[in-house]
Amino acid sequence: MSNIEDSRLDEETPLLPEVSNKKKPTPLPKLQIGILLLLQLCEPIASTSIYPYINKLVSELGITGGDERKVGYYAGLLESLYFATEAVTVLQWSRASDHIGRKPILLFGLVGMTLSMLSFGLSRTYGGLMISRCLCGLLNGNIGVMKSVMGELTDPSNRAEAFALIPVVWATGATLGPMMGGALARPHERFPSYFSSQFWKNYPYFLPCAVGAASIAVAFVIALLLFKETLPKNSQRRNSRNVTHEESKPVALRQLLVYPVLISVSNYVIISFLDIAVLSLIPLFMAMPREIGGLGSTPAVIGSVLGSYGFLLGLYQTVFFAKIVRRFGERRVFITSMSTFPIIFTLFPIMSMISKNYGTTWVVWALLYSVLVLMAIMCMGFGCIFIYITASSPNKRSLGATNGLSQTSVSIARAVGPALATSMFSFSVEKNLLGGYAVYFVLFTCACLAIPLALGLPQKVWEEKD
Repeated sequence: MSNIEDSRLDEETPLLPEVSNKKKPTPLPKLQIGILLLLQLCEPIASTSIYPYINKLVSELGITGGDERKVGYYAGLLESLYFATEAVTVLQWSRASDHIGRKPILLFGLVGMTLSMLSFGLSRTYGGLMISRCLCGLLNGNIGVMKSVMGELTDPSNRAEAFALIPVVWATGATLGPMMGGALARPHERFPSYFSSQFWKNYPYFLPCAVGAASIAVAFVIALLLFKETLPKNSQRRNSRNVTHEESKPVALRQLLVYPVLISVSNYVIISFLDIAVLSLIPLFMAMPREIGGLGSTPAVIGSVLGSYGFLLGLYQTVFFAKIVRRFGERRVFITSMSTFPIIFTLFPIMSMISKNYGTTWVVWALLYSVLVLMAIMCMGFGCIFIYITASSPNKRSLGATNGLSQTSVSIARAVGPALATSMFSFSVEKNLLGGYAVYFVLFTCACLAIPLALGLPQKVWEEKD
């Protein structure tokens, strides 16, 4: 009997032990990624710290002839110049990093940001401000290079955790930058005991620029001493991975124009455009009087709402992004993210109509915070598309050029997006197009058309090439 039972057990027992198909995630190089995220924190600080005081600074220069209605035009131009000039050079900096290494380009970009911020604080003419802002974009190609470094520090098993941190750091910097700019501007008025000299009266906005520049300088020293180059030498790659010299060389720019790169970059451009359109509309929508379609909120309330969005975004990305991507996959999460935009643009006119007829009730605030929650969900799409772009590169040595191409395209979208969205808002209200809500209809249509583009992404991310 025991022999029969043993025989049955043997027949039912698998010949080979079950092996899990799930690959254990590779541990992240925490120190190197921590330094990289510190460097990335400098980007939003440099680009957003001027927002709290830029309107007052422009009005004090006297270039509007006393017409306060023109302040927005000049201030908006300064805000857009950073992204516009970055679009001109970011590809060149990223391609250069494919040849001479990531670290030298990152360090040079930090120096460029430091000098441009100091120059901005010392400028007393509008032309000087424009030059300083342009230098900040022209001398700094770090945003594309940093994504290349992140791709080289990770592999497909742990990339979701790493790329989830990029929007978190950007949100943190975009919160700290305006807080710094607002708290430290005009120190001779706010802190007369410490800043009473004539210098601070002549240069009332130098302190926030100097503190921002100092923080970037600290990041420069840390990167110089502790950050390790991530771009392998050709000889190392050939010996360790049997890669020929031709295969390991960066490809020509025209060879980047292949379907994986184009579909990834196109989706990155459209999500960036719609994202910055929403972010530029929220403060304008909140600030405008209820009679013309806004909420009539004060600057303090607007700052609180935007600050809470940064906190919500950071918390959501840190806790949920990697788990959700592992469960549902990059494509499904990205499509879901893009699907939030039509809902967001639908909620704006609903909030406006309620506010016009019944005042800014709790329903309006509930809908506004629903928009912020949807925006936090939408931002998961950035981490997903970063993963697609990293995998789409023709080879690892062309990763910088691939990210440079994507960042060039996105910088153009981010330079155009705010001015276009806010101008459409004003035009819709002025001409009473669709009851003043034409801007939301146009952006709703763009958001709907973007979803088929997202469907063009493959079910699984492309296999990475050496």
